Amino acid sequence: MFVSGRFSPAIAVLAVSADNDLPYDLPHELRARQRFVPCVCPRLIMLTIRVADLANTDDATSVVELTDAYSRDPLGDGKPLDPAVRERLIPALRAHPTTVVLLAFNDGQPIGIATCFVGFSTFAATPLLNVHDLAVLPGHRGLGVGRALLHAVDEEARSRGCCKVTLEVMPHNTPALTLYESHGFRPAMLHDGGDGGRIYAKPL
Repeated sequence: MFVSGRFSPAIAVLAVSADNDLPYDLPHELRARQRFVPCVCPRLIMLTIRVADLANTDDATSVVELTDAYSRDPLGDGKPLDPAVRERLIPALRAHPTTVVLLAFNDGQPIGIATCFVGFSTFAATPLLNVHDLAVLPGHRGLGVGRALLHAVDEEARSRGCCKVTLEVMPHNTPALTLYESHGFRPAMLHDGGDGGRIYAKPL
């Protein structure tokens, strides 16, 4: 059950069950820029998802640390970010004209990230939103955080008039493939003759 609270820019608060990878039923009116206060139930985490303010020191630090954690993961790059990349990351993201970063917090602690960039579909003559990175810290996986981030990405894309959300995933990343396909993504194309990443798309 959700209790609607005060609206706050770029904020969504969800209740997520530790027993199920699905978040509790999302209200129809949920948008990435609205705030909802769920009831307190056993085995729930309090998940806040909002658009990062890259000019804010805390948000910038969260983006760097979460990106570094993703880079270290065997399903990421398998190694930490180069120190020079850590230094350049936020200035480069801020300089890029279409950057959209969503951060997921559990009780104020950053636990997940979706780094996206606005693209354009010539076939639809409409913008699209590409998810470049989607990552959740290992200790918070299996709680529906990744799925909640994808819901927030969908709503951010709709708010920008995008026709679809796209992403790339490696064929051996089975957990990610399962998540994306269950969320409505379907294969769009393959890279490198079918041996590289798979491009997935979800129409909106």
